[in-house]
Amino acid sequence: MQITRKIAETHTALGDLRSGNRRVGLVPTMGALHAGHVSLVRAARAQCDLVAVSIFVNPTQFGPNEDFEKYPRTWDADCAMLEREQVDLLFAPTPEEMYPKGASTFIEVADLSDRLDGASRPGHFRGVATVVAKLFQIIRPERAYFGQKDAAQVAVLRRMVRDLNFDLDLVVCPIVRESDGLALSSRNRYLSPLERKQALVLIRALRRIEELAPHGIADSSQLVREALAIFAEEPDVRVDYCRIVDPDTLQDVADTGAEALAAVAAFVGTTRLIDNALLPPSAAH
Repeated sequence: MQITRKIAETHTALGDLRSGNRRVGLVPTMGALHAGHVSLVRAARAQCDLVAVSIFVNPTQFGPNEDFEKYPRTWDADCAMLEREQVDLLFAPTPEEMYPKGASTFIEVADLSDRLDGASRPGHFRGVATVVAKLFQIIRPERAYFGQKDAAQVAVLRRMVRDLNFDLDLVVCPIVRESDGLALSSRNRYLSPLERKQALVLIRALRRIEELAPHGIADSSQLVREALAIFAEEPDVRVDYCRIVDPDTLQDVADTGAEALAAVAAFVGTTRLIDNALLPPSAAH
C-alpha cells in the first residue's frame, strides 16, 4: 500500500498505478475505521481494478462547538486494516495541503444542505461537498463509495455529482450493524456502557416504522408518532430529528406511497448518532 500526503505525489502515484486504463474506486473516510468502512473497501475491490482510500478529518465540516479536536484518530490501526484489505493507495493529507493559505472557494448544494443534518449542523454539508469535490479532483476515481448510514450526505453528494458533471458513479452501500442492530459509527467509541445500551433506541424506533408500514399504515405523521413513542422509552436520549422524507430531496413526505426514507438523529449523552431505513413503495400497501 502506497501512502501519500501531498497532492502532487498522489497524482504521480496514481499515474503509475493506472497504467492500462485501470479503474479506480475511491473510499473517502475520516479514519477511525470500522467494519462499515471495510465493507466499502471490499465493494470497491470487487468492482474496480485499484482501490484508493482517503483519511482526512475535514475541519470545514465541523461546527465551532463540535468534536473536531477529539474526533478519534487511530492511524496505526487504520493502516493495518487497510493493508489487510490490500488497498493500493492511502491518501492522508494535512489540512494545509487540502486548504492552502488563502483558499476561499467552497461548494454549497442549495436547499439540500439545510435539511436533516444540515439543519442541525449549519455549514456541515458545505464542508462535506467541498472536501469530497476536492478528493474527486485529486483522485479522479471512476467510482466513489459511501455508506447508506449517511443518507443525507448521500443525497447532497448525488446532487453535486449531477450538477457539476463529475464523470463518476457514486455507489451507496448498505448500513453495517452490530449484532444488536446499532449502526456502526466511529463516534460509537464515545459511548459509555450505559449509553451504548441506550443508543439502541434509534434502531428500535426505525424498526417500529418498518413493522407498521407494511401493515397499511402509510401516513408519515402517524409513523413518526409511533417512532417518537419508542424514543420516549429512553428519556435520557434527546431526539434531534425523526422524519420521513424523500431520499433524493430530503423533503418531508405525507405518506410512504413512493419510496421514502425514515431518518433519525439523537444525542446519547453528548454523542450525536444518526440512523435510517429505506421504505420501499410496497410498504404502503
